[in-house]
Amino acid sequence: GKGAINPMGVKFYNNLINEVISNGLIPFVTLFHWDFPQDLEDEYGGFRSPKVVVDFRDYADFCFNTFGDRVKHWVTLNEPLSFSLNGYNGDSFAPGRRSKYAGNCSFGPPLAPSLIVGHYLLLAHEAAATLYKTKYQAHQKGQIGITNPTHYFLPKSKSVADYKAANRALDFFFGWYNHPVIYDDYPESMRSLVGARLPKFTKDESERLKRSIDFLGVNYYTAYYAEPAKPVSANKTFYTDMQVALTSKYICQN
Repeated sequence: GKGAINPMGVKFYNNLINEVISNGLIPFVTLFHWDFPQDLEDEYGGFRSPKVVVDFRDYADFCFNTFGDRVKHWVTLNEPLSFSLNGYNGDSFAPGRRSKYAGNCSFGPPLAPSLIVGHYLLLAHEAAATLYKTKYQAHQKGQIGITNPTHYFLPKSKSVADYKAANRALDFFFGWYNHPVIYDDYPESMRSLVGARLPKFTKDESERLKRSIDFLGVNYYTAYYAEPAKPVSANKTFYTDMQVALTSKYICQN
């Protein structure tokens, strides 16, 4: 939340960092690994609100200032795709909000919650990374990046349609959070298929995003076969938007 800093918490992480270094290890510190203050979730909806961007930047500022003399590798977000999909498109992760339209809201037309959350996750990443690069990097000599997950997708057959489906799946799963920090915007296939429900970056946000990482972390898990899925006209989600059917059956067999 926004209350006083917990000195015992600071002491714990100082001791942890010092112990790691004393044993010849290099600390890589992740600022957000899915645990979010309940007070801010209750106050304004957490990553569903643009207010989170400033709060996340302030939190990162404290961490850089307090631990940056020893920590030289920062990860802003761990697997934001996992958090936004499993926490807002289902209930397997906190806060467990199933995907519904946001209704009449102050930031545009109705949007799927996972897309809103994803947008503010990226803006929070950018705010923290830009702060580090402008305020701390020159004298602390560290690096900052983001860690994103992915699967790999193979066409289920040799058809052109299946190849296109595999590429769409890569765009949605790998490109959603990687494309903006490398090329300044969401993948074109996402823009085309999601349309007005996908939030837009301002020109300044796009410019800062594509300069926001010194390194890219990738967590790779498995592979799937991909083939086209029929589009739906209502209750659209991340999974229906990409219009891909996925299967892992027999993928490991010769």
